[in-house]
Amino acid sequence: MITPFFFLIVSVVFIIYGGLNYYIGLRGWQALFSYVPFLSAKVYWPIFFILASSYLVSKFSEKFLPTALYEGLMLIGAYWLALMVYFLLVISIIDLFRWFDRWLRLIPMDLKRSLNPTFGVVVFLLVVGIVSYGAWNARNPQVNHYDVSITKQAGSLKQLHVVMVSDIHLGTIIHNNHLTKLVNTVNDLKPDLVLFAGDVFDETIESPNKQQVSDNFRKLSAPYGVYAVLGNHEYIGGNAEETIKYLGEAGVKVLRDSYQEITGSFYLIGRDDQSGIRFSGAKRQDLKTIMQGMNSSLPIIQMDHQPSHLEEPAEQGVDLQLSGHTHGGQLFPIQFITSRIFEKDWGYLRKGNFQLIVSSGYGTWGPPVRLGNSSEVVEIMIKFR
Repeated sequence: MITPFFFLIVSVVFIIYGGLNYYIGLRGWQALFSYVPFLSAKVYWPIFFILASSYLVSKFSEKFLPTALYEGLMLIGAYWLALMVYFLLVISIIDLFRWFDRWLRLIPMDLKRSLNPTFGVVVFLLVVGIVSYGAWNARNPQVNHYDVSITKQAGSLKQLHVVMVSDIHLGTIIHNNHLTKLVNTVNDLKPDLVLFAGDVFDETIESPNKQQVSDNFRKLSAPYGVYAVLGNHEYIGGNAEETIKYLGEAGVKVLRDSYQEITGSFYLIGRDDQSGIRFSGAKRQDLKTIMQGMNSSLPIIQMDHQPSHLEEPAEQGVDLQLSGHTHGGQLFPIQFITSRIFEKDWGYLRKGNFQLIVSSGYGTWGPPVRLGNSSEVVEIMIKFR
């Protein structure tokens, strides 16, 4: 049921989004496109409106549009979101400088007028170049290695080679070919254990190449198995149960507020994502309850999609937590926000005996673009002593 408050929030978002796009479109027309021969405002503005609204249109019309049209609008709109961010940043900086120049008088008025089309071309090419690099960067993940020590004995096991991947976001924009590349990378590393720390799917697991996706997961090879936890996007799409079933059939075991003792040497805990209560109404169990019956003298590794409330695993004796969710900010300068929200939004953190590794993720959400960070596969060598 749509409440008046929800309607108000959506209306405010649409107004802000529309206002920001109008500002970009207006500056684009004034500085560049009004100088293009045979391009009138009556042609420019409808084209700009379609471009700016394509992502929202695709989101609200998925069930009504042909698949090809829906996916095309989604892809165009996703790239526009990235372009929008950097056009907004660059144009705002330029306008602030122009505003201050009213008093500073650094640029003569005649030069300002003659610079308009040239400056417009420079800004356009600069932003397109930035986003193009970001698209390339997102499609070329790195393997980042961590050496971790856990001061516990793990039976006869002296070390454990783990590969962790988070935030693939398989769906309309991230396709099976990206998963194929991931599976090949993971298998080349020859891990003992493969872990998926949430958001394997981007809200839905429906896709025209669903069987190929399943076949790819089956190709993963690890002596101690392949495990996963749910992320917020599996809940947002309302497909948590279907995801568990689908991944299970593909050879990936989903741990949901439960643990697995592996070869009598260590424990692997999988937490249900904390966003589940908003979408399913079910609150996840507290960690103390989950850990009942565990032998705390053995190493304890935990997967929790969001690196929040770190005091809980630290207090309960978790040795190593693996998380994702933050995307490392994905688009600069968003990492300045994520670093404020999370105690650690990317990389390694140690608090006493508790250790945390947060991945920036393998895929992307929204724009298939990364700037100021990289897509990654996380390789961890754990030594027990």
